[in-house]
Amino acid sequence: MCRFVHYLGRPLRLGALLTEPENSLIHQSYESREREEPLNGDGFGLAWYVDGEPEPALFRSVTPAWSNHNLRELARVMSSSCVLAHVRAATQRMEVSEANCHPFKAGRLAFMHNGELGGFARIRRALLAELSEESFAGVRGSTDSEHLFALVLDELRGAAEPDCEQLAAALERAVGRALTLVAEHAPGEASYLNLVLSDGLRSVACRYATHDPKAAPSLYLSRGRRYACHENSCRMLDPEDSHGAVIVASESLSQDPGWEAVPPGHLVMIAQDLSVLQRPLRLAGGA
Repeated sequence: MCRFVHYLGRPLRLGALLTEPENSLIHQSYESREREEPLNGDGFGLAWYVDGEPEPALFRSVTPAWSNHNLRELARVMSSSCVLAHVRAATQRMEVSEANCHPFKAGRLAFMHNGELGGFARIRRALLAELSEESFAGVRGSTDSEHLFALVLDELRGAAEPDCEQLAAALERAVGRALTLVAEHAPGEASYLNLVLSDGLRSVACRYATHDPKAAPSLYLSRGRRYACHENSCRMLDPEDSHGAVIVASESLSQDPGWEAVPPGHLVMIAQDLSVLQRPLRLAGGA
């Protein structure tokens, strides 16, 4: 399974997430602390938002993150108020290709996944048959993750600028539909669904496993006034009256005490004002 980090807040250099912390995402690409297999070398990707551009920029590569010098150069100088970054460990024998690297984007939306949709090879045909023509045409790769994103996009059709509740509801409905297909076509297969969905202003994330909640991939949350790095020491500064930064990550990036584990089976909602709400996932169907 993969590792990812999502940041939403005041503009931050990408290096503060990717290269500078002691457990940066690049460090997790070759020495993950919370996976039995520490390597996540089947490619990487970044989606980041810049002022004046509603759609995120996207940079993906099949090279390991630890050896990509272009990534390090971007991280050194680029800043963004919303970042989704991902290092990949391919599951279910999925091919390593740029189209299969996360994050995925469509219009204003960006999406990434850590885990797997159980029995995907057996449900893929049925899942594709459920998609609208627009979402079907938008699928470029072969991963379960991108197909799940296509379901999310269908659930958001007609919502010009969905609020946080609408993003959350669309994600939950898409997950419920996917798990119903697993129950019908691949009964008994386990699914692991740590997901992040963002439009650059607001975001939702979840931590979920079907068979054993304790088996859900790790997921952490940190929130405060500002995330700061100085001489490779990174920490979230204490909150003031209002939060200025939120990070959701597969693993805590640093040793500071502000990191909290997201409970299995829960959803994290980050509103445009950077307020954070955690609640249980509301799933139906095969969940």
